[in-house]
Amino acid sequence: MSPRSKAWVQIHVCTVLWGFTAILGKLITLAALPLVWWRMLLVSALLVSWPPFRRGVRAMPPRLVAIYGGIGVVIAAHWVTFYASIKLANASVAATCMALTPVFLAFVEPFTAQHRFDPRELLLGLVALPGVALVVGGTPDSMRLGIAIGAVSAFAVAMFSALNKRFLQSSDALTVTGIEMAAGALAITVLGPLLPPEHVPWQLPGARDAALLAVLAIGCTLLPFALWLIALRNLSAYSTALAINMEPVYAVLLASLLLGERHEVAPTFYVGVALVVAVAFGHPLLTRRIHADATIPGRLD
Repeated sequence: MSPRSKAWVQIHVCTVLWGFTAILGKLITLAALPLVWWRMLLVSALLVSWPPFRRGVRAMPPRLVAIYGGIGVVIAAHWVTFYASIKLANASVAATCMALTPVFLAFVEPFTAQHRFDPRELLLGLVALPGVALVVGGTPDSMRLGIAIGAVSAFAVAMFSALNKRFLQSSDALTVTGIEMAAGALAITVLGPLLPPEHVPWQLPGARDAALLAVLAIGCTLLPFALWLIALRNLSAYSTALAINMEPVYAVLLASLLLGERHEVAPTFYVGVALVVAVAFGHPLLTRRIHADATIPGRLD
């Protein structure tokens, strides 16, 4: 199996695992900020206790550690807005908003990766927008704020995906994961004293929430995030974002089966999801010419 083919397999494994994050976010009763704080804290604590991680951090240039730390803050912003979208709308809507990520990446990645803007990438991203529009149209007015916050979350995904692609270099994936998770948890901790007491991030979860947080941290964060960083060595951030557009499919199916969310939206919602799926499946055929451009100087695919 070629490195690129292996990367595609890794991305789709990540997508399946990430499909559960919206469900877990809905099931966990904590608010968005403490939920993300515990998620990042648990992952970083696990990695800090692992000797190879500590050796990797010591061997890394301080400037690169600082860059990964900054990216971790952006990741924290993404997760806080993502889970806020779930709480304000539902798991299906929040996951489907992530289909906006390729549109944002079509503009962001050329800037961070220092290659020319490719209108074909923008076109592929725009194909998903009618699906997102139908998703919005199939939701009640009370969910519109959740949709807007979901769009902000998708922009944050575009930012940290492009930055990770730009600076990943040869760094160990687990070392990078630990630095970014620890930085995100630290940023939320610093923000905590500025918040009202009822919104501080270090709220103790109940036994049920603690068990769900452990599953979220290990099965849906540590493993898929490290795999995603490895796959980024052989794929562009834009390509991985289009593949990850399949995440809403898993989230919507799971939300319908486990949370009964099929009763909260109109049929047009599922037509929109179907369009998003079509973009994800059509991507390998539509991007053959884009992949062929990988040898053009300045491209990072």
